[in-house]
Amino acid sequence: MAKLFSRRFFLTTAASASIGHVAFANAPLSSLRPQARSGSTRADAPAQVARTASSSKALIDAAQLGGAVGFAVADLSTGKLLETKNKAIGLPPASTAKAITALYALDALGPNHRFATRISTNGSIAGGVISEDLFLIGGGDPTLDTNALASMAAQLKSLGIREVRGQFFYVDNTLPNLRDIDPSQPDHVSYNPAISGLNLNFNRVCFEWRRGSNGYAITMDARSTKHRPNVYISKMQIAARDLPVYTYKDGGKFDQWTVARGALGKGGSRWLPVRKPGLYAADVFQTFARSQGIILKNPKRSTKSPKTRALVTHTSAPLTTILRDMLKFSTNLTAEVVGLTATRKRGGRATSLKASAKDMSRWANTALSMGNASFTDHSGLSDASKVSAQGMLNAMIVARRRAGFAQLLKPFAMRDAKRKLIKNHPIKVNAKTGTLNFVSALSGYITAPDGKQLAFAMICADTNRRRGIKKSNKEAPQGGRAWNRRAKALQQKLIERWSTVYG
Repeated sequence: MAKLFSRRFFLTTAASASIGHVAFANAPLSSLRPQARSGSTRADAPAQVARTASSSKALIDAAQLGGAVGFAVADLSTGKLLETKNKAIGLPPASTAKAITALYALDALGPNHRFATRISTNGSIAGGVISEDLFLIGGGDPTLDTNALASMAAQLKSLGIREVRGQFFYVDNTLPNLRDIDPSQPDHVSYNPAISGLNLNFNRVCFEWRRGSNGYAITMDARSTKHRPNVYISKMQIAARDLPVYTYKDGGKFDQWTVARGALGKGGSRWLPVRKPGLYAADVFQTFARSQGIILKNPKRSTKSPKTRALVTHTSAPLTTILRDMLKFSTNLTAEVVGLTATRKRGGRATSLKASAKDMSRWANTALSMGNASFTDHSGLSDASKVSAQGMLNAMIVARRRAGFAQLLKPFAMRDAKRKLIKNHPIKVNAKTGTLNFVSALSGYITAPDGKQLAFAMICADTNRRRGIKKSNKEAPQGGRAWNRRAKALQQKLIERWSTVYG
């Protein structure tokens, strides 16, 4: 596969986008409402349809979102700005930040980059016995899963290995060890896990409970499509209370959770975040090794980069596949890991999310002509990140001028007034969504029914209302779901307006 993006491409295309700002200077600051003229020609078509299309102001007022709405839309072929509102206001991008992270990673790592996880040893092998230590070495793969570890254990057995005389170490220092992505989030939400150079199952553990005649049977496992190994480094206790539903405590060598008995009901399951991802992966691998008859001691963390020889190597899918899935499923862990890896590759400060995101901001403001974007992470989970609609639009224009990026974005479903999917809608949209409590963002590309292509970015955010949410209520704040529905409805109506007026 040819490289989709190069450093030269970003710099030269960003320069042309910057030149386009001159054309943007006299663009309308609100919705166009041209006067009708008799004897109009085809060139006057936008003026005619604008009379029947609701103004953006009317649509925004009807949505009753409060806070601020910022958007910018442009002709993709020329870069000409067509319509904006609050285009320069910095607002939280939410998960649309992942689109910028994808571009950042592609530029630094290349589309064919693969992450490697290795089983290595520093000892000799005789009679199926390793004389020294065994190492599970993480390479920062954000997609490593239970099936992969099971396969690695089976491959180790196929080499004739049955015993390790030394220690079993795991190495997770390819990337910094971070307790979570955003410390303001509730402890139990699985979209806010820990990060390290050795990750498993997006650093989530599955908690399942079933009520029986003698109380509840509970399990903590690393389930996959093929396996359900028990996890021993995450422990759960049932507490005689109604609230809070979950509590977390660092147990040293394990994650200690409690759950309120009054919240359990008959049974169910949910994913919880893992705070010790390297140990989690080693725990699961040890289980699979033992199932293959390979004797391993309990895992220990190695803070050094030992000189070893690889026995088994698992490689991830290419970066383009990882990024396509990241943008489709909006996986925060993937965004943070590929962002940190890209910063490390570029020789930047990959010591924390904030430091790494600062490097990405500098890159994006130059290479993507974003101007004054300020990211504090790579996933958009933190609302401290700020970008403008104009900046996101510029990034979409720069990225689209190189084949490949638009195909990484998933189709945006158009829906009717009851939010039911409209099949074969004449307007086609590929975009990245972004959702936080009282924040909804969307950036991407529109193909109008006549084939006209537009680039756009929009952010709706009621930051005052968001600041008023208590940490314990962040998973489902009062009014949040209704607000999000209205925001998404507004986004579609604006897309329909732009396709009508400018298509």
